Amino acid sequence: MAEALANIRNILADKPVQLIAVSKQATCKQMEEAFSLGVTEFGENRVQDALKKRSDLSPALVQSSHWHFIGHLQTNKVKQVVGNFDLIHSVDSLRLAKEISEQATNKGLVQKILLQVKVLEDPSKSGFTPQSLRSSLAEILSLNAISVEGLMTICPQSSDPSTWRRCFKGLSELKIELENSHQIKLQELSMGMTDDWNEAIAYGATMIRIGRALFDRSA
Repeated sequence: MAEALANIRNILADKPVQLIAVSKQATCKQMEEAFSLGVTEFGENRVQDALKKRSDLSPALVQSSHWHFIGHLQTNKVKQVVGNFDLIHSVDSLRLAKEISEQATNKGLVQKILLQVKVLEDPSKSGFTPQSLRSSLAEILSLNAISVEGLMTICPQSSDPSTWRRCFKGLSELKIELENSHQIKLQELSMGMTDDWNEAIAYGATMIRIGRALFDRSA
């Protein structure tokens, strides 16, 4: 892990890119090792798994880390997620945004979110299409108890770097378009995973989500 982390950090150098360690397959021991190496951002796909890990991990890690919800979020799980994660990356519909705002209002907090965009057609992925996000963004921005921090995407499964680049370029261009049309600042672009994160940072990623390259699942 130390070597893999050092390699990633060497490539990132002084770029303004945050590494999210995707710990959904990691053991608590592996997460503690990552924390000892300076990792403080952890991404989880399932709220039950994340809460269980947090009860088992050291207080130092839990209190000093930021937690990112990166999986598909069903509306019946929103109550558990809101307030337990610093940032929800995977808000993929207006209905879900409304439910998050309602639950955040009930809890007296403002929940930070990213809006998940399906830049390229992919039946296996959820997310706003660029056009549906254009149509919905004004209403999302009007919700009181959420803060839209930026956009997120997942590339279609492909080994073709040109597909990755089309996806990342599309999200980056959409970000600029939405900022201009709504007079807002979208701080974050969460894009890029183990196979394609180098391409993502070339197109302006501010967050990369890496799991397999950090955590050896056989450990």
